[in-house]
Amino acid sequence: MIYQNLRQFIEALRKENDLHIIEAPVDPYLELAEIHRRVIEQEGKALLFTNVKGTPFPVVSNLFGTNRRVDMAFGPRPEQLMKTIVNATKTLLPPTPKALWNERGLIRDMIKVGVKTVSAAEAPVLGVQRTEAPLAQLPRVTSWHEDGGPFITLPLVYTEKPGQPKDHNLGMYRIQIYDDSTTGIHWQIHKGGGFHYHEAEQRNEPLPVTIFLGGPPALIASAIAPAPENLPELMLASLIMGDKLPMAEDPLGGHRIPAEAEFAISGYVPPHERRPEGPFGDHFGYYSLKHDFPVFHVKHAHHRKDAIYPATIVGKPRQEDYYLGEFLQRLLSPAYPLVMPAVRSLWAYAETGVHALAAAVVRESYSREALVSAFTILGQGQLSLTKFLMLTDKPLDLSNFTVLLETILERFNPAQDLFILNHTSHDTLDYTGRKLNHGSKAVLMGVGEPVRELPRMYEGGDLPGITRIESYCGGCLVISGASYEQEPELPVHVLQRMSAMEQKWPLVFIVDNAEEVVRSQASFLWTVFTRFNPATDMFADHEVKLHHLNYKLPIIVDARMKPGYPDEVLPREDIVHLVDERWKSYGL
Repeated sequence: MIYQNLRQFIEALRKENDLHIIEAPVDPYLELAEIHRRVIEQEGKALLFTNVKGTPFPVVSNLFGTNRRVDMAFGPRPEQLMKTIVNATKTLLPPTPKALWNERGLIRDMIKVGVKTVSAAEAPVLGVQRTEAPLAQLPRVTSWHEDGGPFITLPLVYTEKPGQPKDHNLGMYRIQIYDDSTTGIHWQIHKGGGFHYHEAEQRNEPLPVTIFLGGPPALIASAIAPAPENLPELMLASLIMGDKLPMAEDPLGGHRIPAEAEFAISGYVPPHERRPEGPFGDHFGYYSLKHDFPVFHVKHAHHRKDAIYPATIVGKPRQEDYYLGEFLQRLLSPAYPLVMPAVRSLWAYAETGVHALAAAVVRESYSREALVSAFTILGQGQLSLTKFLMLTDKPLDLSNFTVLLETILERFNPAQDLFILNHTSHDTLDYTGRKLNHGSKAVLMGVGEPVRELPRMYEGGDLPGITRIESYCGGCLVISGASYEQEPELPVHVLQRMSAMEQKWPLVFIVDNAEEVVRSQASFLWTVFTRFNPATDMFADHEVKLHHLNYKLPIIVDARMKPGYPDEVLPREDIVHLVDERWKSYGL
């Protein structure tokens, strides 16, 4: 089924007994978030809070918190259509009459892609207008106790390039509510809305901004999709829906509004104005710290007469964004070879916060072609923020990280297959670099036939400062002992000892709790790849030869918590006890 709006999807969930309605009073400050986290951890139902303190609006969350609900929201059609489109690029070139006739079904589908203008009477979002204190009645959802304030966590932030209204961006950038008419807007580097604002500042002009809440589930998915920059998000939403997206003119002036949205908040971001934003417990599982960001001044808001406020809670993976991210990767992956012909498949790992780790299966039709693919990937849109990139030419399921890592470790030559690039851009939410938005990257390749047999059981004796030694998989050790504060030079001592013993383990991660880290793929990926910066935290014996660093085994990675890293997000104990005591009143 194609859902035209949020409430159609909510009603479908209710009929499928996959929606839990909480009628008890719930505080949007921390209590709502703690309920949400417990339910999603159990892969429980979507939640509709009908009695949220301080607001007349019900709040819906956990809409996409299981694979089943994601599949229900979008169905198989979008993925099938994307594969058909990709295949058609081969069958329609050249576009002969026979080829066009054979693809007539696809052509009919593509004619439906786009937007259509509807009247105000056909736009429920225009039911109520607010010009005085337009944000006053919104739910003040606060997820973590160290957050800088309440945030809008499912905002669909719409902007247009100054002077070129057809060049639009719809992105999900967190919105901190300062008061009833102003918010922060967290435009990270290499995000479309941030590019538009940069151009507006260059012209010394304010940038008009409209925030949509709700609408078709496809609209939410398109806002977070890692789509190519030249693919408009509204077109992607229409493609996922299988129909044109209805839009209505804003009677108070400004951008057109999705007719079926729940809320539309309109205003502008002045040039050169900044205000502290954050902290915020984000999808990395840590607090992103307080920094100066642009300020959104709200002029007016529209909402349905019976509006439902959509929200999500982010934190340590897996949360809702994990399940949406997997769907979007499956949806867009067939298109990667169109822009990167040598890339067979590509996967970014949501367990690491997405940008910290990506992997690809690439073509190696001539020596070192994989390196060409590495530079190609790192030059593509948001993929340019990837911190650690792993490549192989062997066909495999990239979502199975253990198989991928063993495949690469069997094949990689440390003298020529490991590249560490310092002084690069970094994801704004990744604090492992020494400066905001600055850090480094690493590329690790393993192609061709195996060159070593991987050890699976450690038999090398004690290591200095190490109290626990675990094997994560073949060739990969995870060890723990002294903390970084106690022994910052621990990686150097471990490297010296293992090199002297001529150990056969290619890769060693030093962590704070080895036993916990190796319990699952999720715990390994989250703990390891969110806690090191390649240039400062990877250690190996090496020599400089013809301007290249030739590394030698083993490669030691220091993935311990370090001074300056933000705290891991954890619920406040009194809120945990409160929710424990009230659990039965929620009907859960």
